Amino acid sequence: MELQTNRTSAMSDEQIIELYWQRDERAIRETDIKYGKFLLSIAVNIVHDRCDSEECLNDTYIGAWNAIPPARPVLLQSFLATIMRCTAINRYNANKRQKRIASEFTVSLSELEDFIADGGDMTAETETEELAKAISDYVRSLPDRQLYIFVSRFYMADPLAVIGKELGCSVSTVKREIEAIKNGLKKRLESEGYTV
Repeated sequence: MELQTNRTSAMSDEQIIELYWQRDERAIRETDIKYGKFLLSIAVNIVHDRCDSEECLNDTYIGAWNAIPPARPVLLQSFLATIMRCTAINRYNANKRQKRIASEFTVSLSELEDFIADGGDMTAETETEELAKAISDYVRSLPDRQLYIFVSRFYMADPLAVIGKELGCSVSTVKREIEAIKNGLKKRLESEGYTV
């Protein structure tokens, strides 16, 4: 169920968080007013199904309700996006087990598969954590435009056309920039002793 309202102005994040802390159910409505479309777009990009996405949205609101308090997010939008992304990935994995249609998330992951290790023992787990830190350090070093592209594609699972539209460029330009980012990541990882 997607919450609707006729009100056009939204509360500040601090006001919304305070409603959560007061256990006031208006917190959910205000969250939906301010971030509902944004959160739904994350889910749609990952699960590629409107009905499943709306369920993920509701689960995200429940997750926020259960997490705040004790959490007091500094950036509410990022906090909610993280909950939504985890929720949508869980739904995606459940759908994948049932052999449902792939999504933009599958495509974005396949673009990074050369950098993702798959191991089951403790050594592999430690190596995976070190690799994740190396990737994170690289991503944080990117210029703003490339950081936006990386996060949009690989965290938000935005389609290339959406990223291009946001940046005012063609899909082929976005593809070239993703390739440049991936090549830079490959060089960085190789310089740190990883075989890619």
